[in-house]
Amino acid sequence: MPRFTKLVVASNNLGKLRELGLMLGPLGIEAQPQSVYGVPEAEEPHATFVENALAKARNAAQHTGLPALADDSGILVDALDGEPGVNSARFAGEPKSDERNNRKLIESVRDVADRAAHYYCVIVVVRHALDPKPLIAEGQWHGEIVLEPRGSGGFGYDPYFYLPEVGMTVAELPLQEKNRLSHRALALGALATKLREL
Repeated sequence: MPRFTKLVVASNNLGKLRELGLMLGPLGIEAQPQSVYGVPEAEEPHATFVENALAKARNAAQHTGLPALADDSGILVDALDGEPGVNSARFAGEPKSDERNNRKLIESVRDVADRAAHYYCVIVVVRHALDPKPLIAEGQWHGEIVLEPRGSGGFGYDPYFYLPEVGMTVAELPLQEKNRLSHRALALGALATKLREL
């Protein structure tokens, strides 16, 4: 089992926090959002998911003195050379808006024949702010973009991310199935193995 039972999650995204809480519970880890501690959001200026996740985790650990977990995730569309990528949350600019992001994405791929895409997630855990050996895990979830939204679950791009193997968008999946199949679930599974080896 991990050497710590409590960590701060460097996120204020309620959907993400709910998913992480459900997945970390069985590991005996209590996860609290950084908002509980008044942690300001970290800058995410980097070009890679792992650098952004590390910046967020180190920021949360520095402000709380606790181990910290952060993820950075997004959707990458092959025909758009990996965009929105690290800019997924702000694809349509500020302020962040799922509705505007989705609208921009659909307009970008409307005339594209191959709309293959994948969700990508990297999760990092730092034991303290200056941890030189952070735990890093990643996961990918492959599918394609559909032009019309389907389903009412999930968040972000989920209503437009179609999974051919199950014949549904992510927004149509029951939460339990999403938590089993998703890029975040795969990354957390890999992370869980690392945590057990501590």
